[in-house]
Parts: sequence; structure tokens; C-alpha cells
Amino acid sequence: MSEALAPTAEAVLLHLCRSVVSMPDEVSIETSSVGDDRVRFDVTVNKEDMGRVIGRRGRVASAIRTVVGAAAAKDSVSTEVEFVE
Repeated sequence: MSEALAPTAEAVLLHLCRSVVSMPDEVSIETSSVGDDRVRFDVTVNKEDMGRVIGRRGRVASAIRTVVGAAAAKDSVSTEVEFVE
């Protein structure tokens, strides 16, 4: 992580995603700025782990977004988390 836009939120997101999947070394996060105080995280996981990070009816993904949003408050930004195939 070099000069991250939201270091706390990114670290929390990485930790959460790696905790859920069966292949944690294949988790990667691409960070981009969307506006002045908004950061977008595009999370890529192994194809077989996509169901794990999304969960039934999107509940795991929603929970991850909620926790990352709370962590982003420390970075003074708001976040968008997208799970990309």
C-alpha cells in the first residue's frame, strides 16, 4: 500500500476479505478516488471465493461495506466497495 487514500478503511477491508475466503493470498484491492472525499475499492477474489464474500442475499457483502464505512470515518472519507469478478 503506497500512499493510500484511506489507509484504515483499506486495511480493514483487506483483513475482512482475507478472513472470509479460502484463498486469502488471491485477494487484491484496487483503490481509486471518486470526488473530493469519496474512495472506491474494487475487490478481486478467486472465482471460487466470490460466493463467500457476497454471502446469502448479499449479507456478507453488506456487512463488509458497513464495517469499512465505519473505519473510513477515521480517514475522513466515505467509501464504495465493489466486488469484481
